[in-house]
Amino acid sequence: METRVKICGITNVADGLAAAEAGADMIGLMLYERSPRFISVEKAAEISRALPPFVVKVGVFANPTEELVLRAISECGVTLLQFHGDETPEFCAQFGAMTMKAFRIRDAKSLAALANYSTDAFLLDAHSKSGLGGTGETFNWELAVAAQKFGKPIFLAGGLTPENVAAAVRQVNPFGVDVSSGVESAPGKKDHAKVKAFIQAVRAV
Repeated sequence: METRVKICGITNVADGLAAAEAGADMIGLMLYERSPRFISVEKAAEISRALPPFVVKVGVFANPTEELVLRAISECGVTLLQFHGDETPEFCAQFGAMTMKAFRIRDAKSLAALANYSTDAFLLDAHSKSGLGGTGETFNWELAVAAQKFGKPIFLAGGLTPENVAAAVRQVNPFGVDVSSGVESAPGKKDHAKVKAFIQAVRAV
């Protein structure tokens, strides 16, 4: 099965369209105010409307209000909710939409929390003191292999670039890969050549 590619932290229509044209399966819209890639619900809706229908629109949150999540579903057309904060299993499950819980992986003990969640997928990101995601830091990919025992699709994130993503896909064989800072010229500004190279590297595996 072909590994899905999610380009996260899209902040403008041009970058979203470039990612879609390059073959991205999913686009991440960052609705977390403390992220350098934060966009408003209105901006997320504008980007979402411009994207082809086959691209999955992912709302990315960290400790959001219920109201914000519901607005994203109704106004932005997001069909996958990605939770990056301290959301409880009950919070994640209440919206009637597909969900993905992100976990910041430091060591094997970090995987224990996965057993508490019944989300549709898990996203594994590097543990970093500098932020909840998009930090450009990697983690031990063997832990992502071990996470597959929980029986849910695994998205691999954290420090992926056009140069290392093929090796990551070969080692982990994840359901999907997620990239943000690894294909940027500046925070929130995608480098279209890097986006294309990243997707081509995944497809070539």
